[in-house]
Amino acid sequence: MSPEQKPSPQIEICKDGPYLVSGGLPLSDQSIVINDQGESLDYQEGKSYSTPSEYALCRCGESSNKPFCDSSHAKVGFDGTETASRQPYLDQAEVFEGPTMSLADAESLCAFARFCDPKGRIWNLVYETSDPEARRLVEFESGHCPGGRLVAFDRETGESVEPEYEPSLGLIEDTTRRVSGPIWVRGGIPVVSADGTGYEVRNQVALCRCGRSDNKPFCNGSHAA
Repeated sequence: MSPEQKPSPQIEICKDGPYLVSGGLPLSDQSIVINDQGESLDYQEGKSYSTPSEYALCRCGESSNKPFCDSSHAKVGFDGTETASRQPYLDQAEVFEGPTMSLADAESLCAFARFCDPKGRIWNLVYETSDPEARRLVEFESGHCPGGRLVAFDRETGESVEPEYEPSLGLIEDTTRRVSGPIWVRGGIPVVSADGTGYEVRNQVALCRCGRSDNKPFCNGSHAA
């Protein structure tokens, strides 16, 4: 395949195996920046990995060549059965209606990055969005939710208010818990199930890479436990 024929960005889930990444997607570490109180403030990009047009990322958590797969899933008998809902996001989400913004919340997609907690917690702030600062915080905190659990909407337009991400992958490092978190999938990258079914394409989702989530392929915060 010539460089001009590079495959489209996509993540394919192998049955009881790794994530097959195509399209030459860039991959880098993303550490959660915290304050003195341990609150999540932002992401700091770290190491960028040299990646070919296609590569395999560990899904079982046992690879000795993390973040890449080394076939440890076969040795440990990894059960990668996908249990996540195939329903569209908004059918899964509870919606909180504030004066200028609404907040959709699909709790099963929580990746435990905790950007939603500072400054009074996002579920309270959404009811104060007639205040520009509260509105800014709701936009910022929901936009930093790597699993896409939280999405803010402008009530006047009905449109979601989300960051514009270039298609890329981030390996989240939880600075507070000192553990590695999920694969942060950004920029509307298709994720395809082991049975060939595509999950809803979203601006950002978080894929489990510790092997312990009970909402596979998505992270449910089990790495922090």
